[in-house]
Amino acid sequence: MPEGVPAAHASSLLTLPPGAPYALLAFWFAGAKESAADVGIALSGFERATQQWTPARWVVDRQSLGRQLGFAVRRLGNPVAWLDGDGRVQLFVVATGLGGWAASRIVQLRQAPGDAVLATLRFDVVRVLPLSWLFNTSFLVRNTPLPLSDGGMVLPVHFELGRKWPAALRFDAQGRLLTQTRLTTRAHLLQPTLLAVQAPHWLALLRDQRPDGRIAAVQSTDGGVSWHDLPDLALTNPDAAVAALAGAPGQYWLAHNSSAHARNVLDLSASGDGVQWSLLQGLAQGTGTQEFSYPALAWADGALWVSYTEQRRRIAWQRFERAP
Repeated sequence: MPEGVPAAHASSLLTLPPGAPYALLAFWFAGAKESAADVGIALSGFERATQQWTPARWVVDRQSLGRQLGFAVRRLGNPVAWLDGDGRVQLFVVATGLGGWAASRIVQLRQAPGDAVLATLRFDVVRVLPLSWLFNTSFLVRNTPLPLSDGGMVLPVHFELGRKWPAALRFDAQGRLLTQTRLTTRAHLLQPTLLAVQAPHWLALLRDQRPDGRIAAVQSTDGGVSWHDLPDLALTNPDAAVAALAGAPGQYWLAHNSSAHARNVLDLSASGDGVQWSLLQGLAQGTGTQEFSYPALAWADGALWVSYTEQRRRIAWQRFERAP
């Protein structure tokens, strides 16, 4: 955590190439509390040489972001990172003007030219993503993009004003937005996480806002051109974010809250098909209002990495080596 900062939430992990000084980068938002005026986007890198995380530093604040955009930014939220086809870090950040999170926009930023050193890494605004007729508001980002063979990616997002619904945004290798596709007509699902099961078969697993909800599932059999609802998974979802990752064909992981009505238990499950899941490892467990939530997954240096919010005070992480 940056020194003296009491609150943190919504981490995102970015795997870097094998020759880079850092195995992966972690981004998250931090400040006095969620939605506070001092909230910024923090960054830390896991250094391969020392096997330690670097001291956290700020990379985005609302004042400098507002100056680049040309209008005031009231609050910052969920960052999601991606390494584009030119090896530049691109960052997608939730930003609001008037109103709450339902009035958010997704701002696309790109690593500033010449800034290849973590200690000086800066970001320039590319644009507000043009996603809706309502001044591009009420779209939010949360989960890791799905990489494509052409160097592009698919970014999962959701719409949150009134009726909630998830969508997938396809980008080319340089980060140009190509298409937007709605995943389902169901109005209680948000924060999709994407799995490429076997080309062109993809799955989207989703947070469910209904009482006694389950992790929802949607599939595409044509590489994301169209999507169709599947039955809900046999996994409880207490209106909480989930994160999925494909390690190899037939090897999939899911980090999720498994208590019925709380975020005090965070588990890691495994699957061979993306639909049937079994508990692999408990990640964190508490009682009452204790919270371990908003997980992120990444594969780097032959290991599975998971980060998550711990008590809204800090970002925790764990690393799992492949069994011999």
